[in-house]
Amino acid sequence: MTEGLIDPHDSLERQNEKLLKITATLMRRVEQDTDASGLAYAQFERAVLLEEEIRSRTRDLERTLDLLNLSNAKLAEANRETEAARANLANAIETVQEGFALFNAEDVLVMCNSRFGMHMPDICADLRPGLRFESYVQLISSSTALSLPAGTSAASWAARRLARHQDRSVMFNVRMTGNRWVQVSEHRTPDGGTVILQTDVTDIMRLQHQERERILDDQARLIRATLEHLNQGVCIFDQQARLVGWNRLMGDLLSIPIGRFRIGSRFESIFEQLRDTFTFAQADIADQVANWARPRTGLTVGSASAQTTTHQSARAPLSFDIQQGTTRVLTVFMQDMPDGGFVISFTDVTAERQTARAMSEARDTLEQRVLERTLELEDALQAAERANASKSRFVAAASHDLLLPLSAAKLFVAALDSELPDELPKDTLHKAANALDSVETLVSALLDISRLDSGRAEVHKASVDLDDLLGQLQDEMRPTADAKGLSLRLRPSRARVLSDVTYLRRILQNLISNALRYTDQGGVLIGIRPRRATVRVEVWDTGPGIPDEDRGRIFAEFQRLNATASAADGMGLGLAIVERACALLGHPLTLRSELGRGTVFAIELPRDVSRPQIGEVPPLKAAAPRPVPTQLPQLIALLIVSDTDLRQALSLTMEQWGIDVLPFASEDEARILLAEIELTPDVLLIDLQLGVNQSGAKAIEDLRRDLGPLPACLISSSPSPDTAALAQRLDAQLFAKPIPTEQLRSFLNALRSPKL
Repeated sequence: MTEGLIDPHDSLERQNEKLLKITATLMRRVEQDTDASGLAYAQFERAVLLEEEIRSRTRDLERTLDLLNLSNAKLAEANRETEAARANLANAIETVQEGFALFNAEDVLVMCNSRFGMHMPDICADLRPGLRFESYVQLISSSTALSLPAGTSAASWAARRLARHQDRSVMFNVRMTGNRWVQVSEHRTPDGGTVILQTDVTDIMRLQHQERERILDDQARLIRATLEHLNQGVCIFDQQARLVGWNRLMGDLLSIPIGRFRIGSRFESIFEQLRDTFTFAQADIADQVANWARPRTGLTVGSASAQTTTHQSARAPLSFDIQQGTTRVLTVFMQDMPDGGFVISFTDVTAERQTARAMSEARDTLEQRVLERTLELEDALQAAERANASKSRFVAAASHDLLLPLSAAKLFVAALDSELPDELPKDTLHKAANALDSVETLVSALLDISRLDSGRAEVHKASVDLDDLLGQLQDEMRPTADAKGLSLRLRPSRARVLSDVTYLRRILQNLISNALRYTDQGGVLIGIRPRRATVRVEVWDTGPGIPDEDRGRIFAEFQRLNATASAADGMGLGLAIVERACALLGHPLTLRSELGRGTVFAIELPRDVSRPQIGEVPPLKAAAPRPVPTQLPQLIALLIVSDTDLRQALSLTMEQWGIDVLPFASEDEARILLAEIELTPDVLLIDLQLGVNQSGAKAIEDLRRDLGPLPACLISSSPSPDTAALAQRLDAQLFAKPIPTEQLRSFLNALRSPKL
């Protein structure tokens, strides 16, 4: 019940007061109103309980008062300690030699010592707790003790100071009147406050200034010594174009008395002396120099603590030449400096200019000599090219002309062989025949070399059956191998390649004959290695091998490793022809050799996987050896050859074979005689080259048109692919000069005489 009458938020004293009033009221009512039903007793019980509650609350109140008294005592003790700590902190701060100030997080001055602001007596009394930081900065900037940099106002200084207040740590030097310096350091406290320390650094700054002046003096002496040791004349001007430094060499170079050089001399006076003494290489350079050296305004000014800089572009360096008399030349170089001054250097380049002039003259002379020599070399080169072309034409013509008498000589020797009964003359005749064979080989090689070197060699690539070509070469070379007791083996293959059949035959023929020539024991193996896109033809021999140092020499003309070999063994042109022909056809040629074991020459040929095309010229096939009868069936042969010796030799040879020969020098002569005797020959033997504007091929066509389809032989000194194609088109047998007698006899033996 009392809980409803007592407000728990009231203090204990108020609650006790209410309980006492309630108790007094209840006791009074009990005494005034007694009821027989026992109401007074009930009220008495309540009064007793209420009194007990009052006693309990009184005890709680007493304990609370005791606790409050204890807390007040501790609070008083804490206040005393705080005051003592504050006094100790104030005493400690006061003992600090620097000026000290503490601003709270709201930038309000909390406390400071007596040294704070001591360098500014006019505002020192205003620096008291409660002062805001902005007001503190305004007081500092307006103090008469602050020495502001030149060109800096109090407002601008205060603005920069407030801007730096945003940093967590700031340190800078402030110059005061009386040449005193104060270092101000500002740091943030963890709770956002600011601590400012002011330290007098006048002594330190004075020492630094003294040290700087000493260093500057040392640097000045060092610079002076350096200037005196330079091989250039140097003078230094400040931003007002006044002379501040120079070396002795400058006066010597400019021929100006040393007395004219004084500290503070104007550039204009020195420049006027320079213009009177020297000549400028460029007409307008003097005005450019005067404008360039004009004093500059609005440059960097102020002290180290604060500077004011206007934006003005630096001058570009200026360089020019001046000349004294006719020989002396100086190069002048003017360079801007950061402080607005400039440096001028003078370099004596007389020797360099003389050297350059001499070199220029020498270069001109050398260029003239080189030009003359170049023209001479061009003339010599053209002469050499003309001589080389003339040589090639001469070799080709001479080789062609030599083939005619050579063919005739071989035929005469062959005809004479059957008429000599004694062995001794026949042996001599055989030696002569061998010599003619050697001459034939040499002439053919020279003709090939001249054709390849001329650069006008014609290449007709077609499909070539390697088995047929190598089979022919094996049959041709077998007698040579048998004569030396060597084996000549061929590993057949069905490969076909793309190449010029004439040159490829010549290449393989030279490689095989070369292998047989230098092999004394064992033999020669011709192998074919088909690959995916190429076919590799290899010629193996068991000869002595080729030393490493000689492998490049063997492909040169007239080079043979066996110096004791006779001319009948070759003149060293075979491998030269092989190398040139392979290069012409684009067939890689490789060589492997081991001393004492043999040599391998290999040619890489492009593989032909297609079928032979229509119009391809098949490779020339050697006539199959046939049994040669002692006398051929009676035939009438019409022979048209312009060369007299070859015509007579062929006539004599065929007449010994029992053939009636009608020899003529031209088609017209043959037609006249045939018309007179009214005779039709059995076979035509006609030279392809009959003379100017005359062709043996046309003669065969004309005679066949008039006499019928007669078998024919076409004789040529250069059986090229075109000539072979022409012979195939005419259905005529092609014979190359010198004419092989056995092949000719085999051809004639195959013919049947119409008279039989």
